[in-house]
Amino acid sequence: MRSALRTTSSRPAAGALLLLLALLVTVPARAGERTREAEEETYRQLELFARVLSYVENNYVDPVDRQKLMYGAVKGMLETLDPHTVFMPPDVYAQMKIDTTGEYGGLGVELAKRGEDVVVVAPIDDTPAARAGLKPGDILLEVDGVSTRGMEVPSVLQLLHGPAGKKVLLTLMREGFSAPRELLLLRDHIRIESVEGALYGGIAHVKLKNFQDRTDASLRKQLKRLRALNGGRELGGLVLDLRNNPGGLLEEAVAVSDRFLPGNLTIVTTQGRRGPASVERSRDRDTEPAFPMVVLVNAGSASASEIVAGALQDHGRAVLMGTPTFGKGSVQTLIELEDGSGLKLTIARYATPSGRSIQERGIVPDFTVEEPPSGPPGQELRERDLARHFRNASAEVSRAGTPRRPLPAWVRAWEVTSHLEDTPLRVALDYLHGLPGSTGH
Repeated sequence: MRSALRTTSSRPAAGALLLLLALLVTVPARAGERTREAEEETYRQLELFARVLSYVENNYVDPVDRQKLMYGAVKGMLETLDPHTVFMPPDVYAQMKIDTTGEYGGLGVELAKRGEDVVVVAPIDDTPAARAGLKPGDILLEVDGVSTRGMEVPSVLQLLHGPAGKKVLLTLMREGFSAPRELLLLRDHIRIESVEGALYGGIAHVKLKNFQDRTDASLRKQLKRLRALNGGRELGGLVLDLRNNPGGLLEEAVAVSDRFLPGNLTIVTTQGRRGPASVERSRDRDTEPAFPMVVLVNAGSASASEIVAGALQDHGRAVLMGTPTFGKGSVQTLIELEDGSGLKLTIARYATPSGRSIQERGIVPDFTVEEPPSGPPGQELRERDLARHFRNASAEVSRAGTPRRPLPAWVRAWEVTSHLEDTPLRVALDYLHGLPGSTGH
């Protein structure tokens, strides 16, 4: 979806802005979507905005960056809405598109900001960064001679990305180095795999990191690979791991849900500002066998992850284990703007097949299995902790708020899982191994 914004350079900035914004709001007004009074009020507010912009440009004590002013104004406007409606400058939006497609030309390295420094979190396996020996904790000082100190991570990633086959010079500092060192790397085509899998005594563990392009296709390939590892026999069960999966593409969440459900079942219902609700249903095609399933979730399971977990739980297709999910019950769309920036706009709320809204509440698993704490108690962030989040208006006590039962007594540590330090995964595998009639052990 694209939205083209153009200005006329021969007009004063404030006048051009006023004309532009007026044109943008006139079309829906003529379509009968706004009353005359509301339209006039909009014009008054736009005139106020243009007046303030003119004062700042002409009278502020120092010269101002017009683009920075405009970006700041757009960000400020969107900050009056929900926390998931955001404006993204070109570098941030470019990174968002990479996260969605999972493909780019670059080095294959995850970065984070520590103070004013940009540090390596981890190199991705079998990428130029991994082959060159980059290590977690390395401080990335320069990229092609450009200092990264004080830069935001998306801006640094933009420097690292480029056509496959093109060289890039890194300047690194590492504990134990007496001085910074330079590394000349060759960019490659990087594909971020969103699906990983392993086999435990006939039971599959498949982790979905996010929902990007072709996640469902990757899931199908992973299940095929695990069946081959199982000697060509059908899987004895599946642990679908959605922990710390922040979501992604709605259509991929629907496709993943569809893979495990028989035909003509509701997967998710979305309701926008206008028009009837939209219902996504399963199809009787490429459905996996009805092997037993456990879905692992936690506070980091959000959005598309919650759609999958909610659909499989509501239809009784899988048992959910872990801790309550994030609680994001809204849908966003991405709009690319002419200058390369982007708008992520909330356009709908959604409900699980049973009609429950998980907004604020999240999904409570069938069995609570705690993970070892990774930070101070009570520091897990959820939707209800975000400023300006939507309130759940439903007065009903949803399934998400009902108590859960204790683990069955027959869940015990089987030989193939007793060595695992990942407690929720071990419990999920033990549950599936211990099911009556299980062929996974």
